[in-house]
Amino acid sequence: MSISASMVKELREKTSAGMMDCKKALEESKGDFDAAVEWLRVKGLSAASKKADRVAAEGLVNAVSNGKSGAVVEVNSETDFASRNDKFKELVANITQHVLTSSAVDTAKVDEMVKIAVATIGENMVFRRSEKYTVQGEGLIHTYVHGEGKIGVMIEVGASTAAAANSADAKTLATDVCLHIAAMNPMTVSSDQISADVVNKEKEILKAKALEEGKKPEMLDKIVEGQIRKFLAQNSLLDQPFVKNPDLKVSDYAKECSKKAGGDLTIKRFVRFELGAGIEKKVVDFAAEVAAQTKTH
Repeated sequence: MSISASMVKELREKTSAGMMDCKKALEESKGDFDAAVEWLRVKGLSAASKKADRVAAEGLVNAVSNGKSGAVVEVNSETDFASRNDKFKELVANITQHVLTSSAVDTAKVDEMVKIAVATIGENMVFRRSEKYTVQGEGLIHTYVHGEGKIGVMIEVGASTAAAANSADAKTLATDVCLHIAAMNPMTVSSDQISADVVNKEKEILKAKALEEGKKPEMLDKIVEGQIRKFLAQNSLLDQPFVKNPDLKVSDYAKECSKKAGGDLTIKRFVRFELGAGIEKKVVDFAAEVAAQTKTH
């Protein structure tokens, strides 16, 4: 198939690989974008594998909490202009409050809210997803919104006592770890929560990459074993170097806060919404569009 310049440009933006390498990857994968990303990783040419999962879409992510419950939502719009509209921001805030205060999302009610906003703003909008947490036992729910609605994070911190749960140190831990999650994008709380499918796929890529680099086949298992340990540590929250103090793991920082709080504080779960993740944004070829329009006149 024909590989367009826009396809090469998008792959380069998502992987930081060279222009010709991106073109070669797309040719080898017959235009399959995900396969092209994997091809670049195997060849050791992708400098930003995590970027491959990021795609652009407009709208807002919002998150709120009252300490015991929290909600995070994503609402999409066609243009960035609409997402900056006060009416759109009001819509997102209202949907977030609905998710926070309801036992279950009333889809009919939310659809009506969206329809009213669409009629007012004159642009298509979609309530894409939401998540609600309610604290289990002693602890707190905390939320954080980064980049004016680009990333939303929600976390539950458990505590061994009510005093520890209500301490300033528990709030500090929750706040700092939310910031860390926004910046570092871990997959799970602990490495044992990363699915076997994800680990096996990573092993396949690492083995193929090692062979590509000329490593001896009999050494592959040992090489990959070390790299998988590194992969698990890089993608599990508790094992990641704490973004505010890389000399500490996040688990170490949690222990420090626990001592100050006078009770055990544990990171039980988190969710991270990044605006547009998984949505392919339509790429408009304006030259082709203009040419097509002129043919009709």
